[in-house]
Amino acid sequence: MSDQTQETGKSQARRVVVVGAGMAGVQTAVALREQGFTGTVTVIGAEPHQPYDRPPLSKAVLLGKAEGSAFDVDFEALGIELRLGSEVLGVRPGAHELDTAEGPVPYDDLVLATGAEPIRLPGTEGVPGVHLLRTLDDAERLRPVLARQHDIVVVGAGWIGAEFATAAREAGCAVTVVEAADRPLAGALPAEVAAPMTSWYADAGASLRTHARVERVEPGAVVLDDGSRVPAGAVVVGIGARPATAWLAGSGIELGAHGEVVADARLRTSVPDVYAVGDCASFPSGRYGERLLVHHWDNALQGPRTVAANILGETPSVYDPVPYFWSEQFGRFVQYAGHHASADATLWRGEPSGPAWTVCWLRENRLVALLAVGRPRDLAQGRRLIDAGTVLDPELLADPARPLKAATA
Repeated sequence: MSDQTQETGKSQARRVVVVGAGMAGVQTAVALREQGFTGTVTVIGAEPHQPYDRPPLSKAVLLGKAEGSAFDVDFEALGIELRLGSEVLGVRPGAHELDTAEGPVPYDDLVLATGAEPIRLPGTEGVPGVHLLRTLDDAERLRPVLARQHDIVVVGAGWIGAEFATAAREAGCAVTVVEAADRPLAGALPAEVAAPMTSWYADAGASLRTHARVERVEPGAVVLDDGSRVPAGAVVVGIGARPATAWLAGSGIELGAHGEVVADARLRTSVPDVYAVGDCASFPSGRYGERLLVHHWDNALQGPRTVAANILGETPSVYDPVPYFWSEQFGRFVQYAGHHASADATLWRGEPSGPAWTVCWLRENRLVALLAVGRPRDLAQGRRLIDAGTVLDPELLADPARPLKAATA
């Protein structure tokens, strides 16, 4: 038997098991088939639903404009086995086995794609009328709440809080957003960049209360730490998410400071034959010189191609993307690309009081990140400039009438 025939037989016999049926998990399975993997591919998902996309949950699904957001993937035609509604309890890398509620599942290569889970507001377990928005079931529970036009309190003025407040206002609800920090998006953007977004809430008819910590939630009201009570027919909590990795305790797989799986540049974990991708994993970025933990849709879309290439092993692939995400809030399309932590200069294109503007972050006159509000062309061109590491002329860059790609030095 030739070496090539032996290798083909080995590929056909290999078993890849993917834990997580969200974007990262499904795209890993699809990428394996697209790149020619001929072994068995099994995707295990905790939810009973057909795998679905999450962004529409805070928009069309929530408002009743769509019944669901299932991925348009023919799993049967691709030879991908789905095991849905199955809880994974642990993994034993030495034995190459997963432990599930239905029994052990052997693997040759394992992909961790369990995503992130929302952080719950302490003291609200079991309190009626308190909601999260992460799953299809969450969106379906919230849809009638919006339809009844309750007074709604949103805890947290981050991306998900703003998106939910937008949908609730569109549904005709009275909305109050309470935020412990001094501004919206405090954990994501510098103060001077987030400041113009504060007025968006009032413009949309929503009340934003900053420096407002929740003391407790009572039936019909949220009590703040200053003693004030905010009427609440329903409470939606959006105070962040953490990697869904508690089930890996005792596995020997290295976890980071935020509970994320620590992956290398090829998205391999600290144990052999186990990979991690999407919201549950951090990776070292050569571009930015630090480890990144990216909780956004595009990361869950791009990373699986790297994982598939490295499982196949023919052309080893390094993962070092330009991070990207978008948000639709209060009638504005907000997009962000890059990572601004290491920037040494900030530059504005357009007036932040207007409907469309862009913030550019530079390091040594090279673009490292940008935030575009209503300027999708800036985003598309800027993303390519970040990737290329092009040297730019700050004076030309500051002219909002000039295309970004024409601001080269």
